[in-house]
Formats: sequence, C-alpha cells, structure tokens
Amino acid sequence: MKQVAHASIPARFFLLILFIFIVSTPHNGAAELVDRVVAVVNDDVITLSELEKEGERFYRDISAKTPATSLAETLQQAREHVLDRIIERRLIAQKAKAGNISVADAEVDAAFEQMLDQSRLSKPEFLARLKAEGLTETAYRENLRDQVLQSKVVNADVRSKVVITDEEILDYYDSRYTTQVSGGGFYLLQIGISWPKGQDAPSEIGEADRNKARKEAEKVLEMARDGEDFKALARKYSSLPSAADGGDIGLFQLEEMAPSMQQAVKDLKPDEISDIIETPEGYQFFKLLNNEDGTIVVKTPLEQVKEEIRSSLYEQRLKKAYDEWLDNLQNEAYIQKL
Repeated sequence: MKQVAHASIPARFFLLILFIFIVSTPHNGAAELVDRVVAVVNDDVITLSELEKEGERFYRDISAKTPATSLAETLQQAREHVLDRIIERRLIAQKAKAGNISVADAEVDAAFEQMLDQSRLSKPEFLARLKAEGLTETAYRENLRDQVLQSKVVNADVRSKVVITDEEILDYYDSRYTTQVSGGGFYLLQIGISWPKGQDAPSEIGEADRNKARKEAEKVLEMARDGEDFKALARKYSSLPSAADGGDIGLFQLEEMAPSMQQAVKDLKPDEISDIIETPEGYQFFKLLNNEDGTIVVKTPLEQVKEEIRSSLYEQRLKKAYDEWLDNLQNEAYIQKL
C-alpha cells in the first residue's frame, strides 16, 4: 500500500486542508475540531468518526475482554485492521464508479430478503436482533449495498477470469484420492465394534457385553458380505477412529500387522472381506481393496468428488486472484494514513 504522493498530490493536499477547515467551526470565538481525517484514498477521505462508527461493536467487545494493561495497544491494532477494511472498500467503490457499476435499490431489497430467509426469523425479530447489535435497518441495508457492489466488481474483474480445468481436477484427485500399492502391501478398509468404555482388557469384559459386541460385528459383517457399501457401513457402525474415513486405514505391509490381523488378511483377494478377529478393544474385520504391486487403489470414485474438488480449487484460486487484484489496486492508488 503506497503512502507516497503521485503527480496529483497538490490537489489531494488542498482537498485535505479544505476538509479540515470545513469541520473546524468557530464557537464562542474559538475553533472546535469536530472531526479529523485519518486516511486519504485517492480523492476520498476517511474520517475518525467513520472509523469509530465502523468498528464500534468490535472495539466494545475488545474492551470487555482485554486486560487493562494491554487494552490501548489492542484497540490500536483493531483500529488499524478496521481502517484497512474501510480503505479496501473505498478502493473497490472507486473501481466500481470508474466502471459505471452500481447497485439498484431492488438488488439491495433482494439481498435483504435473502438474509431474512436465511435467518429463519420474522422481519420484526430480525430487526430486533439488528437493534441489539447496534444496527438500524438503514445502516444494515447500506452494508448490504456495499457487499453487493463489491461482489459485482469482483465478479467482473476477478471471478470471471478464474477457470478450473478438468486436467487440474484430475491431478488433484490423483494426488489425494488414489494410492499406488507397492512392495506387496495390503490396502485395507476396517470395521470395529469396541467394548463398552472403561473396560480395557478382555478379562474385564462381562459375558453379556462380549456377546453383544460379537453379535453386532456379525450383523455388520453379514451386511457387508451381502454387498452393502463397506465404507457406508463403517461410517454408520464402526466405533474406531477410521470410521470417519469410511474405515480406510490405508496401506500396510504384512509384517506391520498384529498376528491376528495378518492371519485374517494374508490370503484375501481384492474385494474380499475377512472373518472377524478379536482384539484387546473388541472385534474387527477387514476388506482388502488391493495387494497387487503397482496397482492404483481408488479411495473414492472421481464422479463422487469431482464437483467438490472443483469448488475447493476454485476457492483457492479465487482467493489468490483477489489478493493479487487488491494489491494492484493499492499499489496504483494514492493512500495516506494520517
């Protein structure tokens, strides 16, 4: 963000002097400073009153939560942050004006109705919540206008230029959703039914708890062997941490496994499911995805995650493009903090 003058500094200098003169009014023979300029952004000024109003709730929360010994420094940092955001909005507004981009009242109304719908509140309830947060409906609508305007400018200058190709999606997919089997490894899925919490060894397990866990494991094993989706069953029934990943525990060499696990999986062929084994924590069984050297194991089919990948890559690329675009706006502008 440049803070040095360009060729048009004299005009901005006189604008600044004029503004200070206007807000300094005589009262009973003395001059009273009503407001002051805290930043100049091209031909616009940002005043202290704008800065205080913009960050009022933010400052109030900080004051309530920050120890007195560090309050002044924390508030100063907060004001710097708020001022940067105002400068950012002011630059975007100037860009919009230069490109004849504006926001109609109907667009603000539509944005307001959308926020009202998302809140699931009645309009009186919504307005009451705004009031509790120190906002009037008019002020909130002006905030929405700023957001819609910013979105329009970003759509025109940034968003429309961000493109994610199928090749990029496939590269991302290959790096995160596939694994190559090597060195005789076993790529496994796992489902486990654990003992009740607080019982850490088989000797402590009551016969009823043991039977209950065994019957649950047998029920889920039968469902898996009947063709139900193993990953879905793991997410629903498994009590192991791997349940969140659909039972995916990745690639293991045979020598890395516990003896009971080795015995269960060593003779499996791809897509076969092992018998149930007993562990110190409960009962488990496994599905072998592949164990052929050089084979690519697909964790999730591409079509199931393609749009999720596209969205993730798009958001990453958009953020980077927006940051670069904003940097260029700032570098080309005259910005002076006072």
